[in-house]
Amino acid sequence: MNVIMSLMLLFSTIKPTEASTGFIQKGKASFYASKFNGRKTSCGERVDADAFEGAHRTLPYNTMVEITNLANNRSVIVRINDRGPFSKGRILDVTHAAAKALGMIQRGVANVKIRVVGRNGVVALAPVLAEPTAQLLPILEPVARF
Repeated sequence: MNVIMSLMLLFSTIKPTEASTGFIQKGKASFYASKFNGRKTSCGERVDADAFEGAHRTLPYNTMVEITNLANNRSVIVRINDRGPFSKGRILDVTHAAAKALGMIQRGVANVKIRVVGRNGVVALAPVLAEPTAQLLPILEPVARF
């Protein structure tokens, strides 16, 4: 099976897309079967059912994506470290831990939205305010001393 998948990737015309922060895609996601736990991914790492990792056909390895289950609005951030899924109509495969966090174990497949939130295993964080704004001033008022 690994040889077949390697040949598919070698002769594939799909090229990795640039993982710009904010890239959004909607579609169906599934999760790895337990038989894949411990097997090598296409980047050479081992599948770890307890890690928050996933497979995407075109996003570069180590891209961090936020996945939102559209049925229940649960979200999780996973790192792309594999290629796939190779089932028609699916855009993403995730590990068992990520699927559990998304609440998709019962159905096996979920309609999701994915959004790139970082590259090289780093998540882009929201900017930190250097000074409090007028909106935060009521929160920052001193408490009366007794």
